[in-house]
Amino acid sequence: MKKWLSILFVLMAAFVLAACTANESAGDEEGQEDKTETTDTGDEAEASGDKVLRLNNGVEPTSFDPPEGFDAASWQALNNLMEGLTRLGQDHQPEAATAESWDISDDGLEYTFHLREDAKWSNGDDVTAGDFVYAWTRLLDPESGFSSAFLGYFIEGGEAFNNGEGSAEDLGLEAVDEKTFKVTLAAPTGFFLNVITNPAFFPVNQAVAEENPEWFAEADSFVGNGPFKLSEWNHDSDFTMVKNDQYWDAETVKLEEVHWAMVNETNTEYQMYESGELDTTEIPADLAEDVLDSDNVVIDPQAGTQFYRFNVNEEPFQNKKIRQALAMAVNQEEIVEYVTKMGEKPAKGFVSYGFEDPSGNDFRETNGDLVAYNPEEAKQLLAEGMEEEGYDELPPITLTYNTSEDNKKIAETVQQRFQQDLGIEITLENAEWNVFLQDQKDLKHQLSRSSFLADYGDPINFLESFVTDSSMNRTGWSNEEYDDLISQAKNEADEEKRWELMYEAEKVLFEEMPIIPVNFYNQVFLHKDEVSGIVRHPVGYMELKWADKN
Repeated sequence: MKKWLSILFVLMAAFVLAACTANESAGDEEGQEDKTETTDTGDEAEASGDKVLRLNNGVEPTSFDPPEGFDAASWQALNNLMEGLTRLGQDHQPEAATAESWDISDDGLEYTFHLREDAKWSNGDDVTAGDFVYAWTRLLDPESGFSSAFLGYFIEGGEAFNNGEGSAEDLGLEAVDEKTFKVTLAAPTGFFLNVITNPAFFPVNQAVAEENPEWFAEADSFVGNGPFKLSEWNHDSDFTMVKNDQYWDAETVKLEEVHWAMVNETNTEYQMYESGELDTTEIPADLAEDVLDSDNVVIDPQAGTQFYRFNVNEEPFQNKKIRQALAMAVNQEEIVEYVTKMGEKPAKGFVSYGFEDPSGNDFRETNGDLVAYNPEEAKQLLAEGMEEEGYDELPPITLTYNTSEDNKKIAETVQQRFQQDLGIEITLENAEWNVFLQDQKDLKHQLSRSSFLADYGDPINFLESFVTDSSMNRTGWSNEEYDDLISQAKNEADEEKRWELMYEAEKVLFEEMPIIPVNFYNQVFLHKDEVSGIVRHPVGYMELKWADKN
């Protein structure tokens, strides 16, 4: 697993030197074609049983508006409904998609993308450079308030515009002509082609969006440019995609239909798989020992971290030593061995394994364990923190998690550790995903479960989440030294110096401890024998473009 990102970076560097580029899926809305006709296509596929893949999305997508659907609940489907300038291929390397080629200036600041003449929206419109300018400007518009906007800060004028200090006219975005899109960066960014694989950078059909600002909210108004189009969406129940005949590479797409259930309990999902209602499933932790050796198990690496966020604006977590004490009372080895049980690695830092520096050293191994289970030291730190705050006893603590049986089990294990090791009684509270997420963004939680899946293949993506006022911070924590280190890293052209800055930044993060890491992710699924070609990228999203069902 350690080598996959290294290989990715080497090949990306070769692409850059060759003035070539690559990205991942991008998107837009669906067609204005007759809904009855679209539904009939899906019904015929369902009736015949041909090429119909049945998956589980877990929950209702947050949004199919690309920069708003900035989470796993939306990404997997969006990545197949839409397509960006490039997408990650079957070998996890970037390849040409909506852009058939690109040029990079000698100073690394200007990227000129040449769009395919046959790149179409699902309603038959041409995908144009103007659609990309419109979408990327909208991503950064402070009036939009998208939490994914920080990804666009690499663009010249992007951060200033998003902070209300600049204008759209100052952005380094230009439609040279209908099929030529030019991007100017604020500084040379060797991993920019990786950044724009994120669905936040999918195009939006400007004409459709201006006519109907809620184009993304229903199946009959959605317009996309990806391998599939949205044919039906029964909110909080299920949705269906069918093959997009307007897609430039439609000949490659083998599936006729993909049906997505919304079941957020792993045992129920597994039962549906066993009964033939689903073609893939995650594995319930209780069955891991019996099922993991099956020939139908697929295990793929994934760059991401499960963790808890402290709200440092809420008592008692304004105190660093109290935060450190609770972090040291979480036994990560216990959780991965006895609770999650899917072969995950315990997280002793925030950046996951798989990222290699210029010397070939893995980031996680080099920066070491920055937190570890240590109940004795935790007790001492708790006592010191309580004395500093004048507490005879701690204020009540509530740990909130989004509704899931697995999340509940982990929270109960943490609750038990706090009680046994520190004598702290905490309350557990769960909430449905959309409510939970919004409350977390609004800093309404005191201590809350969270997860991070890499948006692109560089450690800075993990670490930039915690700069002051980042929409991804969601802890209330602010540290001037940390902000400065991240800023320097983003503008450092010398790779060895850049990695040193990132190593130092992560150490500052864990000295302050606004988070508690739990485990690094992997991807473990059961697939039916007749299913093939599903691609799950370590950094990125699930691809169904090459999937098949025999």
